Amino acid sequence: MAYYTRVLSKDEEFPPFDELAQLVRTEHSGYKLTVESGTEEEWEALLLSGDDEVEVALIERNPVFDGSVGQDEIADFIEDIQDCKPESGVAWLNEYLASVRTIYAFQHLQGADTEEGGNVLHALRSAIWERGDAILQADHEGFTNEDGYHIVWQFSDSVSGPWNMGVFQDGTWYHFKMDLGDSDHRAAFLNGEMPADLSAIRVAGPQD
Repeated sequence: MAYYTRVLSKDEEFPPFDELAQLVRTEHSGYKLTVESGTEEEWEALLLSGDDEVEVALIERNPVFDGSVGQDEIADFIEDIQDCKPESGVAWLNEYLASVRTIYAFQHLQGADTEEGGNVLHALRSAIWERGDAILQADHEGFTNEDGYHIVWQFSDSVSGPWNMGVFQDGTWYHFKMDLGDSDHRAAFLNGEMPADLSAIRVAGPQD
């Protein structure tokens, strides 16, 4: 089954193809970006690949409007998270998803499994996310807030290792790094609380 990561943006405007292609050319020699569907001015899908033609990722741009594929994706996300924890993260995410206007879906291909291929994919995805008013999503993991901290649990029960997490309490984000396999850390997060033995990496101010 195909694996996807996504940028979910509140902005209808999208980055120009030339801007993204130049980023790939100048910062990651040996890789290129080409238009797979649409035009350079109105691109719908881009292909990230190596000069050796090994494909790294297919990037689809799906605007969200009535009757669109993007609208269907948002509806699926909202349905998928309803039984997730913590409830505070789900509530924030429900509200956020209703404001998303563009989905950038990155289908990871063969070249994404290499270190350099993974790095260029990450750089391209980050460039789109860092334009602002956007969150990240990854299959079998879940969603982040706008600061890139994970806010809902969609991992498998067997997952372990350090991960940047965020809980939303009384209008404020509390960010921390927890061990996904630690039962106490996991229980606290699922309850919308920061694990007692951790300190906040950063406390965000009230959200709009």
